[in-house]
Parts: sequence; C-alpha cells; structure tokens
Amino acid sequence: MNELLFITVFAGSYLLGSIPFGLLLTKWAGLGDIRTIGSGNIGATNVLRTGNRKLAALTLFLDALKGAVTVVICFVIDPNLIPYAALATFLGHLYPVWLKGKGGKGVATAIGIVTALCWPLGLMVMATWLLVAKIFRYSSLAALIALGLAPLYAIFVDPTDNIGILLIMAALILWKHRENIERLLNGAEPKIGTPSKEE
Repeated sequence: MNELLFITVFAGSYLLGSIPFGLLLTKWAGLGDIRTIGSGNIGATNVLRTGNRKLAALTLFLDALKGAVTVVICFVIDPNLIPYAALATFLGHLYPVWLKGKGGKGVATAIGIVTALCWPLGLMVMATWLLVAKIFRYSSLAALIALGLAPLYAIFVDPTDNIGILLIMAALILWKHRENIERLLNGAEPKIGTPSKEE
C-alpha cells in the first residue's frame, strides 16, 4: 500500500467526516447554535428539536452521505483503503478538530458507511432502526440495537470482510451513547418528538 496515498486518504476522510452539517445548517437557517439547544449535540436528532423537520432530514442525509462517499471513492482508488477511510470518516464525525472533539454520536454516518459497504446490510440496519423506533419511540435505543446487530447481520449478507470495522463503529456508538443508556435504565430518556434538554 502506498504510504503517501494512505496518509492522504486517511486525512481527507477525517476532514470530510468532521464537517458539522447540523451546526452549519442551523446557523445558516438562522436558528442559532445547535450546541445551545436541547442536548447540545450536532446530530439530526437534536436538529429536530429546533422544530425544523426538513433541516433535520437534510442533516441526517448529509451526515450519512459523507460516510458513503468515503467508501465509494476508495472502491475506485484502492479497495484496501476502505476500512481505514471509513474509520477516519467516522472518527472525524465523532471527534471533529474544529469543535474540540465534541462531535455527533455517529449513527447517520455509520449507516452511510454500512450502506456503501453492502447495501443489503444497510437496508437491514435501517429497517431495524425504524422498527425499534416505532415500537419503543427511543432514537438512542433504536441506534444502539440497529448498529449493534450490524456485525451479526454481516455474517449472513456481507460476502466481504467488514465485520472488524462494524464492531469498532458499534463499540464507539455504544461509548458515545453511555449517557443515553443511563437515562434509558433510569426511565429518564426522552422519546422521539419530546422536547428535552437531554438526548
């Protein structure tokens, strides 16, 4: 593997992942700093708390797109770079240098990555998220279950060796949702559509 190409792709993927679309879009829309609203998170769930559903949907799409784009580009450049580029993009979203490491929780970006890696796997993850969210009305719980099951789903539908990156992303999402998990256990986690200062 070309060392210069590896460094360029890894750095470029991180920078792409670190673009805080939720923060930028809410500022451009005149809604202020999303970090001062709701949970303070820059992801689509918190953007939804501004009351602007279209903006939340756009944030979700763009966060997922940056994960998918990285994988697609690496398919063209060098498929061997895909796991590293995907991880760099994911880390960029979670820990953007521009925001002193205070990024999103990675759900949309992870789904974008998973879908680009193997679209049937992506559909299974999205279907799981929708089903859990519909039944329990907790966005965090839906994310934890959907991405947590991704490595298991991959055993059956993904012919390539992506389980490693899926496990890493699932572990990081679990870590980023540790406060949500505590609130779920205490019955204090807000349901989807419920205004709250927490996420």
